[in-house]
Amino acid sequence: MSFEEDDRVVLHDEHSEFDGETGTITQTMESMFGDVTYTISFEDGQETGVPEDALEAADEDEE
Repeated sequence: MSFEEDDRVVLHDEHSEFDGETGTITQTMESMFGDVTYTISFEDGQETGVPEDALEAADEDEE
């Protein structure tokens, strides 16, 4: 599943301080190899270079 800017997602990355938090995609970047990474904005900061397999679509009522 690919994501678009302004999508609400949950980050699953045990090495991130935002693991398990819901944020908003603010930017998508495609590498020359066709891999897409995302910049996610959270209430307390942002995470860049997030691969698609570390994201899950957030429930509509989840904040």
